[in-house]
Amino acid sequence: MNWNFFSRKKTDVNKPKKSILREWADAALFALVASTILRGLVFSAFAIPSASMEGSLLTGDYLFVSKLSYGARMPMTPVAIPFLEAKVTDSKIKTYWDGIKLPYLRLPGLGEVQKGDAVVFNYPAQTDLRPVDMRDHYIKRCVGTPGDIITIVDGQVYANGKAVKNAPQAQTSYIVSTDGNDLNPEMLHNLHIEVRQQLDAASYEMIIPADSYAEFKGYSNIKSIKPVIMPKGEGSIAVFPNSELFKWNEDNFGPLLIPKRGTTIKLNDSTLAIYSRAISFYENNKLDVKGKEVFINDKKAGTYTFKMNYYWMMGDNRHNSEDSRFWGFVPEDHIVGKAMITWMSIDSTESFLKHIRWNRIFRPIQSVEQE
Repeated sequence: MNWNFFSRKKTDVNKPKKSILREWADAALFALVASTILRGLVFSAFAIPSASMEGSLLTGDYLFVSKLSYGARMPMTPVAIPFLEAKVTDSKIKTYWDGIKLPYLRLPGLGEVQKGDAVVFNYPAQTDLRPVDMRDHYIKRCVGTPGDIITIVDGQVYANGKAVKNAPQAQTSYIVSTDGNDLNPEMLHNLHIEVRQQLDAASYEMIIPADSYAEFKGYSNIKSIKPVIMPKGEGSIAVFPNSELFKWNEDNFGPLLIPKRGTTIKLNDSTLAIYSRAISFYENNKLDVKGKEVFINDKKAGTYTFKMNYYWMMGDNRHNSEDSRFWGFVPEDHIVGKAMITWMSIDSTESFLKHIRWNRIFRPIQSVEQE
């Protein structure tokens, strides 16, 4: 009888040792799996490609985006090449296979989307029929949450009648009148002022950062600076809901109710103009209008109750941002995460020695606290 309970199991001395190549392959596979899990559940890295969030976030900023803040969204298109966008550059080559589609599911998060948060989401107005999680990524600031009534008066956003605080570095455009002398291009570059158009020999439309405004206004050849505001009542068909029923523009807009899960609306010409895309496209219903009657999933309907929460997102660079004012609501299943840190920032317009914006390395991205 063998009483040696604590003896170790004999190892197979003849078992071949892993080759260096096999060890490297195993390590690479582990790193790929671990990084894919981290990217899917914890955080992702994104780049700022446009000026819509300047001067809060700059073109060339690279961000860490927290998925824990609002809860990680489970993949809806699970078969995809990790770390690549949905399409290779501008080609038609896809990096995913949509033969398998999973329902929307989000894990519990640390909180919910709040007004003032810088939020990364999938672009809801994508024209090609990609799966939700394969649509392009946008970043904007949340200015309206589910159930809010949004109004814009002379460029100021209000939620439920209360002014929504702008980001400290928010930008807009101005009409600048000069004495007719040419403006120094180097001065404009140093002050990060963008000339959108020259109106005549002595006036321009410009986007002026908040921290450059006082210095620029102090130059002797600057006669006046007035904000550009489109008057109330001058409607624009380019502005959401892209209907002649509403005389809204980017500076004077609303009032508009942001749908909340469980909110019920009456269906008529006005509400259909605003909410038909949410009902049919985002919430996957068959919507038909026959004369004055509305049918949802082949059943006559006088009302509709929303299944999801929606958000209103706007860029900090208010006159250089394609945002909810132009394409509408952001459904909750499009939300990716909260922008937390700028880990790298590259200015492609500067010389080699100034190519990296060192003052923005590992810089926290602050939410705009609302009162």
